[in-house]
Formats: sequence, C-alpha cells, structure tokens
Amino acid sequence: MPLPGLEQRILYEDNHLLIVNKLPSEIVQGDKTGDEPLSELLKSYLKEKYAKPGNVFLGVVHRLDRPVSGAVVFAKTSKALSRMNRLVKERAVHKTYWAIVKNPPQEKEATLIHHLLRNEKKNKSFVHHKAKEGSKEAMLDYRFLASGERYHLLEIDLKTGRHHQIRAQLAAIGCPIRGDLKYGFPRSNPDASISLHAVKVSFIHPVKNELLEIVAPPPEDPLWHYFYHLNQSNI
Repeated sequence: MPLPGLEQRILYEDNHLLIVNKLPSEIVQGDKTGDEPLSELLKSYLKEKYAKPGNVFLGVVHRLDRPVSGAVVFAKTSKALSRMNRLVKERAVHKTYWAIVKNPPQEKEATLIHHLLRNEKKNKSFVHHKAKEGSKEAMLDYRFLASGERYHLLEIDLKTGRHHQIRAQLAAIGCPIRGDLKYGFPRSNPDASISLHAVKVSFIHPVKNELLEIVAPPPEDPLWHYFYHLNQSNI
C-alpha cells in the first residue's frame, strides 16, 4: 500500500514521467536493508490510482542517498526511461541542491574540482587533489546564499554525479553538511537525515520536447523553513 501523503509529494506527473519529493528516510531503490523502497511505493500508488492490472512499469532515472531529500525523477514507460538515461549520460539533466553547512566557505562562490576515491567497505568517498588509481573526477559549482544564527546555506550546481560527491567535496573545504557524521559534522540530526536537499531539477522533456523545471520544497523542519522562505526567490 502507498504511504499516506505520498500523492501530496508528487511534484509532476504525466504519461511519461513521475517526479517525487523524497523524504530523508526513504530509499529510492531496494537495498540490503530490505526496507520498502520509494520505487515500489510509487508502483503501488500507480496501480491503485489507475486500476492497472498486473505489474506496473516504473524506471528509476537517478537516485539520492537515503539521508538526502528532494526531487527524484522516475520514468513511467521504457521509452521515457531510455531517453532520460541518455539525457543523464549527456549531463543534460540539471540538478540544483541546497546544503545547510556548519561553516561559511572562504569564497562566496567557486567551482570545486576534486578526484574522489570510493571505499566500498566504509561506504565513503575520499577526496584527493590529484588523480589516483581508481579515482573519478568530481566537479560542482557552489554559491553562498544566506546565514542563520549558527548555520549557512549553500546552493550547489552538480556537474558530475559521483558517490557522496557533494558531501565529500563540501567537507573538503571545511563546510561539512549539518547532520553528516560520516563527513565530519559533530552530531547527527534527530531524524538521521543530513541537511542536503535536491531543490530543483530541470531538463528538456524526453517526449514533449519542452523545458521542465521542477522545484521541491525542503522538509518540514524549522531551519529549512527559515532558509526556504528567505531564499525562495533564488531558486
């Protein structure tokens, strides 16, 4: 059965695509935890809403880490999935993130280029300034948006999609994300989330050939609420 309130988190739906505002606690696809993933909940939602017989097709276009929230794109047809996969490969799907961080960056805006080496056992990516055997180049742009009493808001334009990329690169410049123990923040958030949110996704619709820009409001949290209303016009 789909979760109560799931339909309210759907940001966009047509015959080809489904874009959903993921909660920090959700996994996008099944993993070793055995917890029911968002993809299966959405299949149940589609089956129930449209009274579909048999299995429902739903393709995962991209994922977010479990503690991260925000816009996730799914494809409702195999044609849409193959076209979206091509857009992702061509880096034509633009994802904008907001991160609440411990320290303000030294520069108000900059491009970060690092080489990330993933450690599977530790489920962590390590930052290097030069290429290493097995490393992958990681690139993002960030800009400083605002400060609160104790925390700061950064906007990130992701250029590559590496494992834990934003978390690792921001930590490398002394700006660990709130709640992210794995990358140097001193304490966890009460709900085990990290304060990283995929606030916008934009791309040319793979079938309709028109620009889609989808904004995902951040989680119900006083700090997110403060920053969101302060910077809504910047999205």
